[in-house]
Amino acid sequence: MTPSGIRPGGMSGDERRMTVEQPVAGGPARQRLNAIDLAVAELDSDSLIVRLQMTVNHLSRWLTPVTDKQLLMRSARRGEKSVFELLQELRDTEQVAFARMNAIANNINPDLDQLPDPRYFAEKDKQGFDRSPLSVLAQFRRLRQSTCALLRSLPDNAWLRVGTSRLEHDWQIRTIAEFLAENDTRILHLIDVQLHTTGVRQSINAVSGAHLTELMTLYPVRQRVR
Repeated sequence: MTPSGIRPGGMSGDERRMTVEQPVAGGPARQRLNAIDLAVAELDSDSLIVRLQMTVNHLSRWLTPVTDKQLLMRSARRGEKSVFELLQELRDTEQVAFARMNAIANNINPDLDQLPDPRYFAEKDKQGFDRSPLSVLAQFRRLRQSTCALLRSLPDNAWLRVGTSRLEHDWQIRTIAEFLAENDTRILHLIDVQLHTTGVRQSINAVSGAHLTELMTLYPVRQRVR
């Protein structure tokens, strides 16, 4: 039995296929590691993709059982972002990251400063575009699925392809993926805190209320070979 009664049997097929105890071809057996054990920069490509996918799973686990979605629209303290606003931040960040990854994957050394900002479009300004936290989560889920599909389609050496930016700095596909994973962890932690301090979890079961640190121990990862 794992923390909060969550069983590894609930892992996805991708997670179960990551048999970290088995040796790499011709190499020694590896110690079983989970997402807490390794920094994002130390994850291999498959593990990094799984970590990005798990963000959607964590959010669905936390938010789907909440019956009063209005609780997600307000924060526990003045000046803090609500769960709804944090979801919007995740979605908007994903829009920019995917546009950059896609440009780098399909062009040689693209100028990222010339890409149109995907966060701004006419429909988004219409009242009611972001109707609810779950509608924003659905938008984020679709974007993240596109990001992971793009990453899975690339060979490992393509992850090192670069796009240039004079406004920020040059980006590799790999560094964008790492940035997303780090940002996910930051936002998930803030959402975890909001769900706890606003009392949302009082009416849901322990499995759906498991904290981020517990959830990160449930799926295996592999260390990057440099």
